[in-house]
Amino acid sequence: MDFAGAGGGMDGGFDLMSWYMGIPVVSRLYFTGAFLTTAGCALDIISPFSLYFNWDLIFFQGQIWRLLTTYLFFGMFSIDFMFHMYFLVRYCRMLEEGDFRGRTAHFVMMIMFGVIFMTAVAPFVSVHFLGSSLTFMMTYVWGRRNEDMRMAFLGIFTFNAPYLPWVMLTFSLLLGNSITIDAIGILVGHTYYFLEYVYPKVAEIRGWKRKRILEPPRILHWICGTYHEHQD
Repeated sequence: MDFAGAGGGMDGGFDLMSWYMGIPVVSRLYFTGAFLTTAGCALDIISPFSLYFNWDLIFFQGQIWRLLTTYLFFGMFSIDFMFHMYFLVRYCRMLEEGDFRGRTAHFVMMIMFGVIFMTAVAPFVSVHFLGSSLTFMMTYVWGRRNEDMRMAFLGIFTFNAPYLPWVMLTFSLLLGNSITIDAIGILVGHTYYFLEYVYPKVAEIRGWKRKRILEPPRILHWICGTYHEHQD
């Protein structure tokens, strides 16, 4: 995981804490929730079987916490878990520090949009945990907003940032993994990108009355501390 900018002290614990506290608040909360959920499972405090998405258990047996925990569990501690945490922190953080700097309510709105959309899709596909899809959505949106950034995959070939989700999807396919989770993330990410960045321009050109569909409500601005900025 990239700890660049974490601090220059000799004490490794201090460096780690500086890096952690340097993560923007929404990204830090999501990362913390995911890490603690996995730690709880590793210590047998929580069972993964009580976390996964199941329509019947949620809506007919009242286990509504699964609507949240399906986005927090990324598997047990392993290389795969670290890989997912890296992507979660990296692209969630870069979005919050980049496009959404000073627009916390809009960032939370993006996450809420992804959660609602993916939760609606989940009953129709064989997916039990949706955290990877949400991370994939963030990666997609970040790539579309940084079209000129060059990236390298395994040091073999380079490509522009918008192609990153497709490179990852192709790699999963070559490894024989299911691409359902990746595809959901791309679908939701593309839908969000269109509604947030493309539709307002089209609406402005055509003179439509409703120019912004995903504008956060005032109460969300108030919760996120951006109400005064919104009023300005």
